[in-house]
Amino acid sequence: MIRSVLVANRGEIARRVFRTCRELGISTVAVHSDADAGAPHVREADVAVRLTGDAPADTYLRADLIVRAALAAGADAVHPGYGFLSENPGFAAAVADAGLTWIGPPPAAIEAMASKTRAKELMAAAGVPLLAPVDPATATEADLPLLVKAASGGGGRGMRVVTELDRLTDELKAAEAEAAAAFGDGEVFVEPYVVGGRHVEVQILADAHGTVHTLGTRDCSLQRRHQKVIEEAPAPGLPDALRDTLHEAAAQAARAIDYRGAGTVEFLVSDGRAYFLEMNTRLQVEHPVTEEIYRLDLVALQLRVAEGRALEAEAPACSGHAVEARLYAEDPAADWRPQTGTLHHLAVPDGVRLDSGVTDGDTIGVHYDPMLAKVIAWAPTRDEAVRKLAGALERTRIHGPLTNRDLLVRSLRHPEFADATGLDTGFYDRHLAALTTAEAAGTEVFALAAALADAAGRSRFGGFRNVPSGPQTKTYRCAETEYRIRYRLARDGLLAEDLPGVRLAGLAADAVVLEVDGLRRRFTVSRYGEQVHVDSAAGARTLTALPRFPDPAARTEPGSLLAPMPGTVVRIAAGLAEGDRVEAGQTLLWLEAMKMEHTITAPAAGTLTSLPARTGQQVEVGALLAVVAD
Repeated sequence: MIRSVLVANRGEIARRVFRTCRELGISTVAVHSDADAGAPHVREADVAVRLTGDAPADTYLRADLIVRAALAAGADAVHPGYGFLSENPGFAAAVADAGLTWIGPPPAAIEAMASKTRAKELMAAAGVPLLAPVDPATATEADLPLLVKAASGGGGRGMRVVTELDRLTDELKAAEAEAAAAFGDGEVFVEPYVVGGRHVEVQILADAHGTVHTLGTRDCSLQRRHQKVIEEAPAPGLPDALRDTLHEAAAQAARAIDYRGAGTVEFLVSDGRAYFLEMNTRLQVEHPVTEEIYRLDLVALQLRVAEGRALEAEAPACSGHAVEARLYAEDPAADWRPQTGTLHHLAVPDGVRLDSGVTDGDTIGVHYDPMLAKVIAWAPTRDEAVRKLAGALERTRIHGPLTNRDLLVRSLRHPEFADATGLDTGFYDRHLAALTTAEAAGTEVFALAAALADAAGRSRFGGFRNVPSGPQTKTYRCAETEYRIRYRLARDGLLAEDLPGVRLAGLAADAVVLEVDGLRRRFTVSRYGEQVHVDSAAGARTLTALPRFPDPAARTEPGSLLAPMPGTVVRIAAGLAEGDRVEAGQTLLWLEAMKMEHTITAPAAGTLTSLPARTGQQVEVGALLAVVAD
């Protein structure tokens, strides 16, 4: 029997495993980088072991340090979570060699699936349908579009869609460089890119006694940068025959490699046919939707299998529908740019499941994935589950970095998603611009609420004036638009210029009640420095209070390219030097932050007059990277 588990991971998945361990009476051990010293998963563990450094390569990717930590803390088992070393056969073998129980599949099974190219060969031999690879040396226009994909790893790293044949060589090199940096393996391969395909996967669970359960399907088609955003179970709209094919192919894949534990077999579904993509030999980020419809605990079952016990002879029956949304600190309208800073407050309404790696006051840094939490809703039907999740996200209060919350709500309510007709990996290619268009309508009222609450906070009389005076003025910025609010507060009420239909019905430093065109609404106002968060049943706005007189020192030289986030300069375009002529949109350098690469491009044609950035340089937000002059 397992008595103590070290989780070789961090954040949400570490907390998720700890939760089950506590329920089963198993003690817990956390490992942490210096950046995570105060993280929730560290605070919640019975014992925590420091891994010196911040970067994953020095901490969570050091198998030797983690095994040593497990032995030092007295753990007798290791759970890898997802990401990091979870699909590293060498780590699994090292855990076993140290006399510890590995909570995962045998190293040989991980090795068999570790390389996507070798996995496809193995699955072809087992009779599992898949897409035929394309030789880049002989590819023609007829083969387009193509997908360049890293043979190792996942999470969208080392993937490129190629729509023009003359771009194939450059994209191959870029994918190889990214894959080598992310996974230590630069091998890539090329296969057809199926436009309009669905990403459907099957959850499997197998024991050492010959039992393989296929626990239904999940649809994970809504993706950004080849990473999932919204997932649901069961996958809607699949014909029974296709569903049976998916289950049978997943079971075949598991038996072909003598699999044990929890795993996922991923497929591309197009024109009624399924094609094997890869097998994830670990717990998936989206496992909660399967847990919700089957009413089971996959982590508890992983522990059961690791202890050598048998699964039930028959898989349980599923009921209802579950949908999960990943809440990221990112700006979808700015190429999904990750955001950093302090998460002041995160509150999700009751009635939905919240799996989170952060709590109020935590710092969202640059070293790790920007996912804050997963919000999961279950209901008897898909329509009810989607409505429930959208409503919960809309009422969620998030104070801190910009997030994708509004995008998630709009995605769930989009007609193509709501009726399941637009479930394919091209959803955001078609709709991102519309889904990220800022809702400017009504923002003036939110800004007025912020200004009134600010006045109430500065005056024990609530900001009212007994004598006539000029209007109070306050300026805020929201989504790059400035809102200048001018108002008077007198004993006979509120006079707001440009908002004549608004009446004040209640005022406090943290809440304002306004009557807008006869409808009374309550606005809750929270301040963190110059940032103001205004929440209401009509939505939320994040405002930045602007100074009355701008600082002249804040101006930058025209054509300056500034770091949009803290990160590391990982590459500079080959041969690029000061004095070079560059074209509009030309990539000058690559910046890595939160496990994603971001390109810095020339805003217009011109001359590169300055290039202070250097490969390997750590930069803060706003740091000067380059200057392109006309």
